[in-house]
Order: sequence, then structure tokens, then C-alpha cells
Amino acid sequence: MTLRIRNLLVVCTGLLVLGVLISDCSSPKPSSTSTPPSASPPATKLWGDMKPVVSVKELMRDMLDPLADNIFDAVSTQITKKGVVNIEPKTDADWEKIRIGAVTLAEGAYLLKVPRPFAPPGDLNNSGGPDPVELSPAQITAKVERDPVEWNARIEALRNVGLEVLDIVKRKDVNELWDAGENLDRACEQCHRSYWYPGEDAKFYQKLNRRMEEFRQSVPAGRTGKPQK
Repeated sequence: MTLRIRNLLVVCTGLLVLGVLISDCSSPKPSSTSTPPSASPPATKLWGDMKPVVSVKELMRDMLDPLADNIFDAVSTQITKKGVVNIEPKTDADWEKIRIGAVTLAEGAYLLKVPRPFAPPGDLNNSGGPDPVELSPAQITAKVERDPVEWNARIEALRNVGLEVLDIVKRKDVNELWDAGENLDRACEQCHRSYWYPGEDAKFYQKLNRRMEEFRQSVPAGRTGKPQK
């Protein structure tokens, strides 16, 4: 092979290597810090929007109230002909019933966060007359819209009782179950007084106590109020 041909091959080989190097350097390389694309869509897209089926009034009547009784009725004291009887959970079935009530409260309370009517169509609550006993659905809606923070706080208070009872069920602590029942009653009543029964404020109970005292004073001594035979 002549020197000229050998030099030509060397030049060609060098140009080929250079071309490969340039091509390799110019090709984009994946970044080691880049985040791989998500394998699934966001949770909100996956599960979809929550659509209510019933009003707040129906949700409370048909779901939350009945299952809350699993907690309310779990402990009590009854006076019978045989004496004082304490009602409390004794079997696994008793505790299971309480747990069902607690789960319903803890999970079901958040259904109150889903925008829904406060009463069925045509149901205006007992909101008529000069001194209505209840707020109308429109009035309740307006109040929630003015202060959604309070509405959510009431819901969280109810949910917290459900979580409290779930913990009590795990430990089967009867004594704490009494306190949880009082906490549940307080959470329910405070919400009802704020959104449903506008007249049940401090003045309402002061007036009620005065009427009861006046009634007691008006009853002659020795009378029990029972019809005479």
C-alpha cells in the first residue's frame, strides 16, 4: 500500500471518529434529577366529584342520628323495681355495635362538607310564625355561607368524637365511654343550637328556668300534680 493511500485512510478514519463524537455530544441526555411521569392521574380525577343524594336533614335522620344511638345507648343507668341497673357493654358484640357507630360518625361527618340542600324540596322546617322554633333552609344556608369556618369546626367536633370512641373501643374502657357520650351530646347540641334552633340560647334557658320556678311556686304545698282519685 502506498504512503498516499495509507494517509488517506487515516484521515477518513479520523473524520469518522470525530463525527461520532460530535453526534454523541449533541444528543440530549436524560437528566438524573428529572421526575418520571406519574403512572396514575391525581386522586381527585381518579375518584371523581362527590354528589349528594339527600339533604342534610335526611342525612342526619337516616344515617348519623340512628348510628349515633349505638354510642348514646351503650352506657346508662336505669332505675327499676329491682333497683339501680347499669347498662354497659359486656360482650364483643356490644363493643362491635359501638365501633360501627363510631366509624359512621368519623367517616359520615365529612359528608356534611359536601354541598347539599339543608332540607328536602318543599320542607321549610318549623320556621313559620313570629317566633319560629327552627331556621328555614335558606337561613341556614346563608349562615353557613357567611361563616364556613364555624360550619367546618362543628363537623370536626363531631368527627373527633367518632375518633375518640374508636380509641375507646380498642381499649374497651367503659368509664371513658360515659365521657364520650357527653362529648357527643355536646357536639350535637351546639351544632343544632347554632344552625337549627335559633331560640335555644342562654336567654332561652334563663326564661325556661324562670317559668319552671314560677310553676313550682304556684303549686300548693303537698300537691304532686297527680290527679286526685
